[in-house]
Amino acid sequence: MNSKDRTAGEKAVLIINIFVAGLCSIIYELLISTTSSYFLGDSIKQFSITIGIYLAAMGLGSYLSRLLGGQLILRFIEVEVLLSLVGGCSVPILYFVFANSTYAHFNLVMILMITLIGLLTGLEVPLLSRILTKHYPLKINLSNVLSLDYIGGLIATLLFPFILLPWLGVYHSSLIFGLVNLSLGVINLRVFRELLDGPKKRKYWLGVILAITFLAGMLLTAGQLLRAWSDTFYRDRIIFTKTTPYQHLVLTKGGDDLRLYINRVIQFSSTDEYRYHEPLVHPAMSRANYRKKVLILGGGEGLTAREVLKYPEVEQVIIVDIDPEVFRIARSNEQLRELNRESLFDPRVETVAEDAFVFLRQYEELFDVIIADLPDPTSESLARLYSQEFYALARRRLVPNGVFVTQAASPYHTTNAFWCIAASLEAAGFTEVLPYHTYVPSFGDWGFVLAANRSLRESVRIEVPCRFLSDSTARRLTYFEKDLIPGSAIDTNTLDQPRLLDYYLEDWRRWSREGNQAQ
Repeated sequence: MNSKDRTAGEKAVLIINIFVAGLCSIIYELLISTTSSYFLGDSIKQFSITIGIYLAAMGLGSYLSRLLGGQLILRFIEVEVLLSLVGGCSVPILYFVFANSTYAHFNLVMILMITLIGLLTGLEVPLLSRILTKHYPLKINLSNVLSLDYIGGLIATLLFPFILLPWLGVYHSSLIFGLVNLSLGVINLRVFRELLDGPKKRKYWLGVILAITFLAGMLLTAGQLLRAWSDTFYRDRIIFTKTTPYQHLVLTKGGDDLRLYINRVIQFSSTDEYRYHEPLVHPAMSRANYRKKVLILGGGEGLTAREVLKYPEVEQVIIVDIDPEVFRIARSNEQLRELNRESLFDPRVETVAEDAFVFLRQYEELFDVIIADLPDPTSESLARLYSQEFYALARRRLVPNGVFVTQAASPYHTTNAFWCIAASLEAAGFTEVLPYHTYVPSFGDWGFVLAANRSLRESVRIEVPCRFLSDSTARRLTYFEKDLIPGSAIDTNTLDQPRLLDYYLEDWRRWSREGNQAQ
């Protein structure tokens, strides 16, 4: 190869370096933010912490790059090998720490990972800029480096939500992009091989091969490692697991007990789910003047619909769940079909894969009863479904004298969050709000809130067959012991200020701290 061809090849490789470096660095940042949001909730806080520390570490890396000398392309190769190992293993490390340590230790490790990745990423652009001065003048050099780096970042932000997260998940994605990062080391070693003498060349190739072997081995055993990790959280055998664009779903089976988990949080246990679904549905349905049209927000597994369909006058049930995969497993899993009594196959039932907030804004028909069977408010995207604005939309979708009910987490473990939901319903314009609760062995003390624009205090008659609920039981649900009532005023939850998320996470952190102290 003549010198002109060699120079053209070097230019091309350096251009690829810039693009891939920008791509991988943003992917690592998104992976860590998403993983910490899955585990700790409060995605805004996790993404803010990640971005802030990452940018600061990048600045430090850029500053320290002035200390690097000698053959700069070799320094770049060294940085890529280190970055591939740190970035590629970042999610597996976070999984391991979360399963085997405390929240405080997890946060420290997360910050360390972000700092190391930001520091190494900060070294990349100055190194590449200095290397490219051989081929381009300064103004063209800087424009090339920055524009390609930003384009790589753009591609990363598109790949992550639409391809990587739904198809690969965070664990596999981190290892794959560690290998992508490492490929830069391989390409550069090949193209710039004349810079290395025999012993040094062997040392660099040995390091790259060992790194490839390690990451590839982690990737090949990822399924086994993830199953072992999952076993630390789920007591029973996992019979189904899938990460969708919206959440991580797990079905477990132990004896006769079928359980559904979303993002590691239990949604139901077949041994006692009726003690949750009967109180959720029947106090509202028994108070409704009419029951022809019922809207269920969430509840894609079909158990809430099973209870609603006990009323012969029901003509239409619309179930709105953001994740179509939940509907799919509710229709295809034999045990779940038996548990929900094939409610999703009932001709009166229509399923809609849509965000509940969007549905309420766009759907103009009115309902006699609206039942919100939504996951707990562990993130901003879920907390908005318990906001004053959301409840105001639900109120406008009710017929006059219609009834709304929502699950409201635990009045014992998350006392402030429970009463925040009740306060938000009052702020949304409902003239009558009626909190109540019951004991569900799998959950503990669990709460619900009824709301309507008429009195809800009338005597309740349960008119359909139930395993748990009776007229006398239903009357006792509205009694709250003194220690379940907050001692100070509770804020409402709005889109602008999602106070519910703060209440919910702080309540659970308090129980976590007390549990750790007891140990």
